[in-house]
This record gives sequence, C-alpha cells and structure tokens, in this order.
Amino acid sequence: MTPSPSGPRQATPKVTRAQKAAAENTASVLVEALPYIRRFLGKVVVVKYGGNALNGSSGSADDALASFAQDVVLMRAVGILPVVVHGGGPQIGDLMARLGKEAEFRNGLRVTDADTLDIARMVLVGKVNRDIVSAINVHGPLAVGMSGEDANLITAAQSHADLGFVGSVSEVDPTMLLRLVAEGIIPVVATIGADESGQAYNINADTVAGALAVALHAEKLIFLTDIEGLRVVADDPTTVIHLASLAVIDEILRSGGAQGGMMPKVEACAGAVRGGVARAHILDGRVPHSLLLELFTDSGVGTMVLP
Repeated sequence: MTPSPSGPRQATPKVTRAQKAAAENTASVLVEALPYIRRFLGKVVVVKYGGNALNGSSGSADDALASFAQDVVLMRAVGILPVVVHGGGPQIGDLMARLGKEAEFRNGLRVTDADTLDIARMVLVGKVNRDIVSAINVHGPLAVGMSGEDANLITAAQSHADLGFVGSVSEVDPTMLLRLVAEGIIPVVATIGADESGQAYNINADTVAGALAVALHAEKLIFLTDIEGLRVVADDPTTVIHLASLAVIDEILRSGGAQGGMMPKVEACAGAVRGGVARAHILDGRVPHSLLLELFTDSGVGTMVLP
C-alpha cells in the first residue's frame, strides 16, 4: 500500500451524542433567527443601555459590557442599524460619593446643581460613553460616541426649577445620527442636551431613547435594565407580563404598577409605540445576550409592547 503523501492516515474522531445534539441545537437556533434577520434588515433599532445593566448578573461590569458589545456588533453584522443610548445614574452616584457630595432626589429625579451637572457630564460623556464605544470598537472601527449637545441632536428645556439642571426633550434633530447610521456607524449617545442659549441639562435617558426612536422612525425601542420585564404589581416578580398592548400599559400606569425608575421606561415605551415605533421592549440586561434572545427567538426573554 502506498503511504499517504501527508503521512499515515489519521482516524476520524468519533462524534459523540452530546456533540451531535449540541450541533443540532446550534443549527436550530440559527434557523430560528433567520426570519427575524430578514425582517429587521436595514431597520433602525434604538437600544437604551441602563447604568444598572452595566453591572451584570454576577456583578462583573467588564463581562456585562463585553456581552452587550458583542450583541450590538452582531446586530450590525446582519444588517440591523443599532443606535445606543445610555444612562449612568449609579456611576454618577458613585463619583458624587467619592467627592463627598450628597445626592438629593425628588420624585425619583436627581436634583442637579451646577456641580452635579459637571459630575454628570464627566461620567456620562467622559466615562460611560467612552467605555461603551471602546467595548464595541474592540470588534472593529464601528462606534462613535456623541452627546445630545453635538450637532444640536437634543434641544432641552428645564424640567422644573426645583430640580436645577434637569432637562426635558424639546426637540430632536436626527440629521447627524442618520448620517452616521448611513455610513454603517453605531452611534452611542450620552443624554446631555442643551437649550438654545447653550445651557446644558442632564436628561433622563429613558425619555431620550423614546424621543430618538420616534425621530428615527425606528423599528424597535429596547430597554436593557436590571429586572426581568414589566410587572403588573411592581414588587411581585411573579406578575411579569411578556406581551402588553397600549391599553394594558395605560392601565398599569394608572394603577401604579410602574414605580420609580420603571415609570419613565414604561412611559417611553407607550410614547414610542404611539409615535410610530412598531414594538418596544423591556429586558433584563444582566442576562448574557438578552438582546439577541429577544430579537432573534420566537419566545423572547422580556416584555414586548405593541399597539
């Protein structure tokens, strides 16, 4: 027998049942994802990444951020157009504590004097935004960071005099975002806006995400937070609902089922869907790859809001 030019022929490794089952499971997941990839091709999806979600289920901020970045990059790789909006409340609170400044809240909103505004800008624009951009750009030159002050993206107005430099969204000019998205760039937006005189304001990131989703005619608005979805009863995790119409959302808001930090998310979901966004979602961002599970599987993992 003539020996093989490459040396003695090696025996083919035997595929175990477990390996075969794993391969079949992987293939079924990819097949399940295919119609969703087709459906969302070329569509804008606004993703709000909350400061609490940054901590991850195990408390590892680096792992949570790396997982999120992978999800966003994969979305872009299959033709979806993600726009990331981020919060940073816990991180602002941490820096305030380190600087010896005590935080004050009224109705769940942080009272923001001039010093607190400077801290918020440092954390949101200079720290959290850069961390998210860097995590995405590990996978290639894909992300660009900006704030609502850039290119007049967000024109703000003071929410209430008692809250200081806390703002609301007066107007959105999505021109720069649309240019970036058209170039295949993933914008990462910090939620500092400015009024017509140039005065900066810290704006609730949930509210900004909803306003951007409407202005961009997004297909989806997705909130990644630190609970498993929208609850009918705020403090009862067994009452999570996975599908909610606007009528159900309105009733939950009326009955007080949405409290604290969940209220602006629910209000933004309702406002976005009423403004033309096809679907809005509330997910547990601490779960690895929850974004992909919600987008590309039949069952999903959180709450979906629809008209």
